[in-house]
Amino acid sequence: MFSACFMNRELIAAIDLGSNSFRLQVGRIVNDQIYPLDGIKESVRLAAGLSSDRMLDAASQFRGISALRVFNERLRDYPPEAVRAVATNTLRVAKNAPHFLVQAEAALGFPIEVIAGREEARLIYVGVAHTLPNPHRQQLVVDIGGGSTEFVIGKSFEPIVLESLYMGCVSFSLKHFPEGRVDKRGLRDAELAAQKEIQAISHPYREIGWDEAVGSSGSAKALVDILELNGLSDGGITRSGMEKLRALMLKAGNVHNLQLEGLRPDRLPVLPGGFAIMWAIFEEFGLERMTFSEGALRLGVLYDLLGRYHHHDLRDATVAAFGKRYDVDMPHAIRVAETARSLLLQLDPLAADEENMDRRFLEWAARLHEVGISVAHSSYHKHSAYILGNADMPGFSRMDQGRLARIVLAHRGKLSRVSAIDPESPEWRLILCLRLAMVVHRARDGRGLPPLKLKREARGHVLVADAEWLRNLPLTASALEEEERQWLSIGQPLKIRVERAGARESSGA
Repeated sequence: MFSACFMNRELIAAIDLGSNSFRLQVGRIVNDQIYPLDGIKESVRLAAGLSSDRMLDAASQFRGISALRVFNERLRDYPPEAVRAVATNTLRVAKNAPHFLVQAEAALGFPIEVIAGREEARLIYVGVAHTLPNPHRQQLVVDIGGGSTEFVIGKSFEPIVLESLYMGCVSFSLKHFPEGRVDKRGLRDAELAAQKEIQAISHPYREIGWDEAVGSSGSAKALVDILELNGLSDGGITRSGMEKLRALMLKAGNVHNLQLEGLRPDRLPVLPGGFAIMWAIFEEFGLERMTFSEGALRLGVLYDLLGRYHHHDLRDATVAAFGKRYDVDMPHAIRVAETARSLLLQLDPLAADEENMDRRFLEWAARLHEVGISVAHSSYHKHSAYILGNADMPGFSRMDQGRLARIVLAHRGKLSRVSAIDPESPEWRLILCLRLAMVVHRARDGRGLPPLKLKREARGHVLVADAEWLRNLPLTASALEEEERQWLSIGQPLKIRVERAGARESSGA
């Protein structure tokens, strides 16, 4: 639940760590609608600091950390549940992103989620849809970012198809327009490179169709401003306006020679890359006009955050959908989840809160631990972990999926395969609870909660089992002995203690 402080102020904040700019958006909730209240933009050009071997250089990291320190000052009094920060393409691909994120989270003061391309597209569509005059029309939404471009067809606040392509205004400007030079060959090469990427999705998108094309974010905004303020368009981005701007750019020979109204200095270095991608979009999708929406990723993040506050967490719907898609034995999965949750509550009383994130991740993992059986029963836990770590899971960040995958990978077999997890990580107790729940429900006989007591002791745990109950379950007893060996092998001992009910009662247990 959101804190009393948040409820009184009704303020939430989203941070978008984009490949070109870092943006902070604060919104006020009024009758389940979000009204943008305050925003800060810092031009970071993170993608410009990405080397050919996908390493972020020190200068771009410094610019990013400096921007996040500015955001921290604005958000210092916000409760954690009122803030969500997401990172996009550059931090998806940078090899040293984990190192940067440690410093970035310290500077910002809040966790940062690296989201997958299609999750970025979904959140962009959510933001755009909430700004459209008629969201019930079918829309093609295009968002040209610094390192990637997202394409969505959606209707009535629901996306129909989502894609993210690895091309952006920063990367294209650096590759095709060095030092801002614009000539016919360079511009045509950039446009053809973008068209080649878009061809992979243009046919199925055109088959689905749309009533209106909408652009969002910086490149679309820059093009709208230039075209409208210089009389090159009668409204929005038009094919004829783009043709006129194309001619002006070629005549100038360098973007720094352009003298146009509405051309902001921070957009100048990335204008030609953004233009080339937009030209390719018009060509491949056969567009004549595109309107502009102020809604973007950060507004979508705010609405997603509002949904979680109202207990409409998309992640629950995703878990349910995956259960159906992979034909999971859901009655069994629910029994495992209930037992795992019961064990977690014995270790951590805070997990009694239904919004406790450890509890939620444990329940999600329990419900999805068998998705890999759809691939093969042999080593299914490995297949399950691969699916959960790599599939598009709306609502889940890449870190969320990584956490789910680790818990599920470790729910059976050797614990040594996840020994890289920090010994102090709370993931270990989630793994313990899920493994024990799996052991006692392995027979799939519909038995209810087992008579087990789990508690922390010294460097490990103790599991107290009822002697009479265990005497009738020799296979379960053998499996629990194997659990003792597994946990001892990684230096986190688990002791199985068998007691008669009467003995426990007389000892006050």
